[in-house]
Amino acid sequence: MAEGAPIIYLDPATVAEARRRGDDPRKLEEYTKYVITHIYRSLPGPPVPIAAAAAPRAAGAAAASDGVDRISPLPDAILRNIVSRLPVKDAARTAALSHRWRPVWRSTPLVLVDAHLLPRGRSFGVSASAPTRADTPGIVAAVSRILTAHPGPFRCVHLLCGFMGSYQAQLEHWLRFLAAKGVDDLILVNRPWPFEAPLPAAILRISTLTRLYIGMWKFPDIAGLPTNTAFPNLRELSIYAVAMEKEGREVEFIIPVLETLNIQGGKTQVLRLRLEHRTLRCVQICSCSVENLAVVDAPCLERLVLYESLSKDDSCIRVKIVHAPRLRLLGNLETGFHMLEIHDTFVSAGIRSSPSALFTSVKILGLNVNFGVRHDAQMLPNFLKCFPNAESLHIVCAKCSEATSLVSPNFWDDTGPIESIVSHVNVLTFREFKGEANAISFLK
Repeated sequence: MAEGAPIIYLDPATVAEARRRGDDPRKLEEYTKYVITHIYRSLPGPPVPIAAAAAPRAAGAAAASDGVDRISPLPDAILRNIVSRLPVKDAARTAALSHRWRPVWRSTPLVLVDAHLLPRGRSFGVSASAPTRADTPGIVAAVSRILTAHPGPFRCVHLLCGFMGSYQAQLEHWLRFLAAKGVDDLILVNRPWPFEAPLPAAILRISTLTRLYIGMWKFPDIAGLPTNTAFPNLRELSIYAVAMEKEGREVEFIIPVLETLNIQGGKTQVLRLRLEHRTLRCVQICSCSVENLAVVDAPCLERLVLYESLSKDDSCIRVKIVHAPRLRLLGNLETGFHMLEIHDTFVSAGIRSSPSALFTSVKILGLNVNFGVRHDAQMLPNFLKCFPNAESLHIVCAKCSEATSLVSPNFWDDTGPIESIVSHVNVLTFREFKGEANAISFLK
């Protein structure tokens, strides 16, 4: 970060506290910008693209010059379809066109994207023209007016540009409005600081949600909440850098029809996750501090991805898979870092594989292996034998942080070929290959 560049993401209290401790707040600013950038790149785009905000004006310049209104006579369903595809400002302006259009806006499920409400010259993202704290009051006021004026429901609401730590009361009102009026798709990302601004519990009462993305919040405490009362229609949940109410508690997502769960960026809190869910199909856990992951009962689970997982005190992460009969894709297991348990059987180096430790449904397998560390390399055959029907094998050669005793040159010869892998694998990829002797011996 350039010296003298303005600090955008940190609030004055955080800057003062960093300086009091003798820390450089610009380093914290850079880290926050990195996290925000990652979140923005991971989010799905709105149904009405940000660039479309200027399109209606351009279209108006090319309109027919004969003065005949050919649109207003169209059926209400078509007019509502038109309005639903407009940025929220332009959708509201249609009510001023004529008496014919006034009820159309009120009966259309709107797309509310706060990036469409930014002042001229501001752009969504983390560029030099990105929203600042000075823009937040205007955004908050505009969102409040729209949520108050429109009876709902809302097709989708994406609120990404506001520094909401100082607007907790307004945020709670918004969530109450959405719970009462209905919204299908909600993305709610705070531009910190404070880094863990509390997310109002009113979000748990939005029963119409089918997709929810939240980032940079502290999630409300759901302990004691009756089973299946939160998000009864939610199918897709993604959380980014979200802190849970109490660390150390085993987290279980009791959402009745959830199909996709994505957790990213929870490095400041240790996660113990239990998956016992009848409808889950895809689970992705990235850049999180994880102590334990247990797939207890997930009959529909097809994809399970762990990426850049961390643990407390560099201890191993326990990955237990009990019942997931449809699991086809599994990655990226780390042979030196993940303690794998299948059907109550631990996978250990040098111990003959047990039939109870086989997972025959997996077709695509991803592994991280440090061929420069003896234990990691010795675990590789045991991991491979657990998935005898794998057809695609993707291996990442991990970096070796310190010297360690190497695998014996005869290790791979003594191990012999793994027949199930030799006969089934038809796609093999190696990433970060460094030409290490152990890796070459494995390939041979």
